Amino acid sequence: MRLGVLDIGSNTVHLLVANAQPGGRPLAATSEKSVLRLMRYIDDRGAITKEGTKAIVKAVRKAKKVAEKEGVVELLATATSAVREAANGAEVIAQIEDALGQSLQVLGGSDEARFTFLAVRRWFGWSAGQILMFDIGGGSLEVAGGSEELPQLAESVQLGAGRMTIGYLPNDPPGDKAVAKLAAHAEEVLEPLAKRFSRLPAPDHVVGSSKTIRSLAKLAGYKRPGWSGIERWMLPRAALGAWIPVLSRIPAESRQELPGITADRTFQITAGAVVLHEAMRALDVKELEVSPWALREGVLLRYIEDMGW
Repeated sequence: MRLGVLDIGSNTVHLLVANAQPGGRPLAATSEKSVLRLMRYIDDRGAITKEGTKAIVKAVRKAKKVAEKEGVVELLATATSAVREAANGAEVIAQIEDALGQSLQVLGGSDEARFTFLAVRRWFGWSAGQILMFDIGGGSLEVAGGSEELPQLAESVQLGAGRMTIGYLPNDPPGDKAVAKLAAHAEEVLEPLAKRFSRLPAPDHVVGSSKTIRSLAKLAGYKRPGWSGIERWMLPRAALGAWIPVLSRIPAESRQELPGITADRTFQITAGAVVLHEAMRALDVKELEVSPWALREGVLLRYIEDMGW
């Protein structure tokens, strides 16, 4: 059965097409992405502008055509923080649903964390024990922890890489002072969250998920051999911290020349690095491992389970 997951996020509209079968691992067949950086289209009222809405609808229609061409039987369409929190979110959602010709599932922050945690758990397996997970999107940071398939604790805070770039690092390059202000803000937001997570058992595995974290691992981390030849990317906090002053002092176009930094991440990678570093510090994490699976895979896995396979 060919399924599609359409993730309308703060940075991209991303379609994942996968082949699914009872008892089998979903196998990705096609990935189609449109870069939006939706935080650029939020006005002073907190609403998505007409230009931003048009960009979303255009990307959604493009993804729908790809899904149809790929023979997708069921398209699972989701929207995350930028659409969810917009002052005119209901209007934007209505236009998206009209373009899709179907309903849109709008995920809350804790839902994002739970779906992503499910994907991470399935990727690493039960033997991974207690997992602590970080996921950085454009609008929010999700943190989840637990030893079961679903997390014991799952939270979302407004520390997304796109949101923090617009709010704290608008200049290019941002410079050390702006980065310090963002770090102080992240520290303040994360302090109560860290206290709640400190009540959980110490994690056996700390895992990072999302394109931002994968990019940072390729920049500041290293590879370990994995099972079946799959690369395992590791990201030490100290190495990440050493790169932040470099990222803060060079313009976005120059960041594209750095390892792992793609063109669609150049503007917000510095904010992502600062937020992740502060999150790792707040929860006393010295190193994390990167998961290839994230939110889209979690949505797909949950749907397959609900089908009763």
